[in-house]
Amino acid sequence: MATVTLKGNQVEVKGHFPETGEAAKDFTLVKSDLSEFSLHELKGKKVILNIFPSLDTPVCAMSVRKFNELASQTDNTAVLAISKDLPFAHARFCTTEGIQNVTGLSAFRNTDFGENYGVALVNGPLAGLLARAVIILNEQGQVLYTELVPEITTEPDYEKALSALK
Repeated sequence: MATVTLKGNQVEVKGHFPETGEAAKDFTLVKSDLSEFSLHELKGKKVILNIFPSLDTPVCAMSVRKFNELASQTDNTAVLAISKDLPFAHARFCTTEGIQNVTGLSAFRNTDFGENYGVALVNGPLAGLLARAVIILNEQGQVLYTELVPEITTEPDYEKALSALK
């Protein structure tokens, strides 16, 4: 079992975190309009999976804003913002913040997503939510880059993530 920290305290993370070269597992999550969305719908596009605990925290909100900005500068790339926030929270956040280049997805119905992607927080105050991670996929759905952010309260390495897209 992997570990990350939350304000310096160890938190266990359950599941298999994808490795570079692996095929990404398909998943079905819920969009802000309550419709379902599956990863296989993006075949032929590069994909950024921006995974985080909750939109209602400053670092998570910042990552969505930043990837929204970066996605507008990257061709043939889809950005998925994934958390266990309810779809209504994703809709509210994206509307309020003017987020147009990111698809907000809720894992509230798909309890397997966290374990399938190795981001299920097992203990600590955020137990049951998702760890902060970035996974970049190529057009065929293979993993190009991964980052399981070691300290939940810090932002991912945007530059490394974007360099994987080039």
